[in-house]
Amino acid sequence: MIRFEHVTKRYADGTTAVDDLSFEVAKGELITLVGPSGCGKTTTMKMVNRLIEPTDGRILLDGEDIADADPVELRRRIGYVIQQVGLFPHKTILDNTATVPHLLGRPRKAARARAAELLDLVGLDPSVYGDRYPDQLSGGQRQRVGVARALAADPPVLLMDEPFGAVDPVVREHLQNEFLRLQSTLHKTVLFVTHDIEEAVRLGDRIAVYGAGRIEQLDTPATVLGAPATPYTAEFVGADRGLKRLAVTPVEAADLDEPPVVRLDDPVSRAADALSAADAPWAVVLDTDGSPYGWVAADALTGPAADRTAGVRDLARPMTAAVPLGTPLRQALSTLLQHDAGWLAVLDGDRYRGVLTPAALHGALRRATTADAADLPRDEVALDTVPRT
Repeated sequence: MIRFEHVTKRYADGTTAVDDLSFEVAKGELITLVGPSGCGKTTTMKMVNRLIEPTDGRILLDGEDIADADPVELRRRIGYVIQQVGLFPHKTILDNTATVPHLLGRPRKAARARAAELLDLVGLDPSVYGDRYPDQLSGGQRQRVGVARALAADPPVLLMDEPFGAVDPVVREHLQNEFLRLQSTLHKTVLFVTHDIEEAVRLGDRIAVYGAGRIEQLDTPATVLGAPATPYTAEFVGADRGLKRLAVTPVEAADLDEPPVVRLDDPVSRAADALSAADAPWAVVLDTDGSPYGWVAADALTGPAADRTAGVRDLARPMTAAVPLGTPLRQALSTLLQHDAGWLAVLDGDRYRGVLTPAALHGALRRATTADAADLPRDEVALDTVPRT
């Protein structure tokens, strides 16, 4: 969709902002450009919509050299979101969002109808926010309007220059979640500039790590974190890249422990026999629908006070912590900590698949890192462990 061929940007004072850059962005792909200030990432992005003209090389958009396009028409076909949003203060939110469709010749009524659809898509009810002005919105709401406005003409390409950098961390995370939801539906081709490696890891299908005017590594977040290509990349992503890796490593079925399973309506005798056969200290308890209810300890089933004619329901302890299969390990760890739990139930849809423990979570991270370094499927990696004494 976007192709850079030996692109260089050199200024009159001799400064080279971008040096011989060649890479491609596939249709529907989101690439995050990450690096320190002055490394050339914003220059790269602005050359796509010709806010900055390259000195050498060429940029192709869907096979066409953008140098042959009228700059104004080109920009109207490319969505552009910046940190400060740039909304017109004298226009309502609905009219701000309708600006580009109107410029492209849509009737005012149709442009406003499209704007209302997009405001709703980014979580702003047009009946509530449409008639407001930018200074009547919070920073996070203005950023949502900026995204809606960039999408208003249904552009195939979206350029985003640190769009969430001006809001507090809580709002920023919420905006990131909303944007990921939108992207999973719209599948735009996106160049996303950020200086935050965690944001780059979280959002990007691939990450371009910039050095001085050039890309040091362009790969998936998992590979950049697990196998940095250069010492510069390793230093930039940080010594704690293993922790960052939690955000891009999903929970897989092979990561799960499978303790004994009993049913809420089972008699104590049957549950005790199951735990004894497995030599297990506890069991997961499922309700009558097969959904996780909680757990029961072996001691409660076999102790002197245990009534073997009673039901598991009388002894089971509720445990509501659960995550879907495919959840990032970071989110799973957060859920463990939130519930102060020793394990999480993992679900595939409504079906119980197993439990994730802290030890299993650590093993999943180790396997993922080793798999990337060795270019192996994750389920083919066996781990050496230190035996317990």
